Amino acid sequence: MDGCGIVSVVPSPPGGFEVPLWRAVAVFRFAALAYVGLLVARDADRYAHPLFAGVVLLAMLAWTVTTALGYARPARRRWPLLAADLAVTAGVLLVSPWVVGRDALATGTPSLAVVWLAGPVLAWAVSGGRRRGAVAALAVAAADLATRERIGQSTVTGEILLLLAGVVVGHVARLAVTAEQRLHRAVELEAATRERERLARDIHDSVLQVLALVQRRGAHLDGEAGELARLAGEQEAALRALIGRAGTAAPAGDADTRDLRAMLDRYASATVAVSAPATGVPLPGWVAAELTAAVGAALDNVTRHAGGRAWVLIEDEGETVTVSVRDEGPGIAAGRLAEAEAQGRLGVAQSIRGRVADLGGEVRIVCAPGAGTEIELSVPRSVR
Repeated sequence: MDGCGIVSVVPSPPGGFEVPLWRAVAVFRFAALAYVGLLVARDADRYAHPLFAGVVLLAMLAWTVTTALGYARPARRRWPLLAADLAVTAGVLLVSPWVVGRDALATGTPSLAVVWLAGPVLAWAVSGGRRRGAVAALAVAAADLATRERIGQSTVTGEILLLLAGVVVGHVARLAVTAEQRLHRAVELEAATRERERLARDIHDSVLQVLALVQRRGAHLDGEAGELARLAGEQEAALRALIGRAGTAAPAGDADTRDLRAMLDRYASATVAVSAPATGVPLPGWVAAELTAAVGAALDNVTRHAGGRAWVLIEDEGETVTVSVRDEGPGIAAGRLAEAEAQGRLGVAQSIRGRVADLGGEVRIVCAPGAGTEIELSVPRSVR
């Protein structure tokens, strides 16, 4: 949001790898329904109520079309449709003894559902993995067994195959989702690496050359000019070290743990009050360093625009760590952050929001005209 508001960092969820699985489920259901139609046409003369068999077949066709359209949209792959799918299939199984006739079923005539009953099992497996697929398979198997007076070896074998189908398809579906998430993350890292390398080249060709020139020309001068030369030399060294690390990803399993409280205490001064828990606030080393740098950027903005008086509050909330930076300056006008970013002044956009976004956290900015600004930085303790 422009100006004061809430900035949330939410990664776009992958979902492309599941699309072929849902299409396969739809194709299976239509193929299974066609097979049911052939069996009904063949055995209709043996049914107790052949006319109602046609009615049930039309209802199965309507439901197959409904599920094909419903599961095609991710927003509809929820419990209402999944539960209704299971209920409709159970209903078809439960009316089979009346439509087909118990005598016909006892002599080996198939029920009305036959292989069509595997449709909801596959849908549940794709939507929730092997556990959900197993639950759906057991529910359908129970409804199927309830319609039979005698349970033979072939019946038991069919139910076991149904259970295995739910477990195997669910496992494959979860593997596909996991693979897509990893691919999505790899693409993000590659894009970030390329951008960092490009920025490193640009910095090397421009900023570093200027800093080196300032350092050389002012090294022999006294006073403020000599101090500027010294600072230029320090910044040149820092930028060269940063360029040397450009493109390297943050270590996912960084065993180095640092105390955020101790790192932020260095900002305490006569104008900056730092409040922290009585105990340490341990974070992975690189997470603590990035969060500390973001807080430093926020305090730098306070010095430049709000008179330098600020309060820093550290809150350890278990799963997340939140650092608030509050000042008593004039606040931020609506649209000012977007305007500054367009002008290339990226203090908030990159030094604060960018760092917190890389950590998977969020930045919340609250301000009112003449009442100061509060920047709240929240990051998860375990970063992906």
